[in-house]
Amino acid sequence: MSLKVRAVLVVVIGLVMGFSLSFGGGLIGNDRAPDKEELAWEQARLFAEVLERVKRDYVEPIDDAELLESAIRGMVSDLDAHSQYLDAGEYRDIRISTTGSYTGVGIEVDEVGGNIMVVTPIAGSPAARSGIRSGDQIIAVNDVAVEPHNLQTTVGRLRGQAGSSVKISVLRDNEVIDHEMRRQIIRMSSVHKEFLAPSYGYVRVSQFSENTARELNRAVDDLQDANGGMLQGLVLDLRNNPGGVLDSAVEVSDLFLDAGIIVTADGRSIDSRFTRSAHRGDILDGASMVVIVNGGSASASEIVAGALQDHGRALVVGTETFGKGLVQTVVPLSKGRAIKLTTSRYYTPSGDSIHEVGITPDIFVDDTPGYPDLSLSGLLDRESDTQLAEAIEFLQAGPVMHSNAQ
Repeated sequence: MSLKVRAVLVVVIGLVMGFSLSFGGGLIGNDRAPDKEELAWEQARLFAEVLERVKRDYVEPIDDAELLESAIRGMVSDLDAHSQYLDAGEYRDIRISTTGSYTGVGIEVDEVGGNIMVVTPIAGSPAARSGIRSGDQIIAVNDVAVEPHNLQTTVGRLRGQAGSSVKISVLRDNEVIDHEMRRQIIRMSSVHKEFLAPSYGYVRVSQFSENTARELNRAVDDLQDANGGMLQGLVLDLRNNPGGVLDSAVEVSDLFLDAGIIVTADGRSIDSRFTRSAHRGDILDGASMVVIVNGGSASASEIVAGALQDHGRALVVGTETFGKGLVQTVVPLSKGRAIKLTTSRYYTPSGDSIHEVGITPDIFVDDTPGYPDLSLSGLLDRESDTQLAEAIEFLQAGPVMHSNAQ
């Protein structure tokens, strides 16, 4: 056994046993059941044996660091579907998604039929100023061709140091157009707002970042200013919102509640057990609310929908939500790495766990395929979007729900 593998063996045993190692004896006898220390040694020996066999016999040579990192990934990801090991790049992307800002050119992109398409340029961004449009196909970055089905690599190449230059080649109407620009700090918006009718507003939250509650508060203020007074009702669209920062979901719920529990969580550590409650101050002053959800509404979205539903503050319309009632904590490690570890289960104000169950809407309205879709026009399609049409109908019919929190 090599010295490197022997060192790994010692570390693995130490982690499994959680106490000082004894290097004397430890053989398993035939007349008694093995104790925890002996079992730890056996598992560590098995790990070292597999490691040596793969290094020696696998069809291609594998670097030690790569092999051990794969072992770590497997250990964490095998815990549940949501825990994972993050290398430095993955951890950086996680921080970008939660903070709501990054350094780049300011375009939202998606993969459509294998091609990397521009969903929309962010207003005021380098991409918007250069003339990039929704529907453009990105075919090269700095004269390096974009490979099909390679969204994450393309996103990584679009990002870089603030002030650095980048050339983006797009295909539009069978014409290749080159755009040169400089990267800058981009502030991402997770909230889209529109008037539905006089005194009625619509806000869509696409994800929950650290800035979402502030963005949502500002969006409602803007709608009320344009209305010349308080709104009579609001549609909060959480469809296909995968979640995000738990504290952001709490802050969003708090915008519309005067009091009461928003969410509770229970885990093994002290930090993983907590209760979050609302503070006085409803930005709609009790105006009617309808929340739209579907099977793509998960995690933080379910916290908001569950809190507003349990407190009778909003009517929930749509289909059953995804059912992710687990809380993940990102734990930083050395050299810019981290692990995302499931640490808690959360519960709605009524005490229900929605994990693998989801939020059941008050009014079931079947999914509208492809909606919400604000990507190309930037505007709602109120005629084709049956869930939104039903939400508007309930909203305009009169008061649908009022907060019962005391």
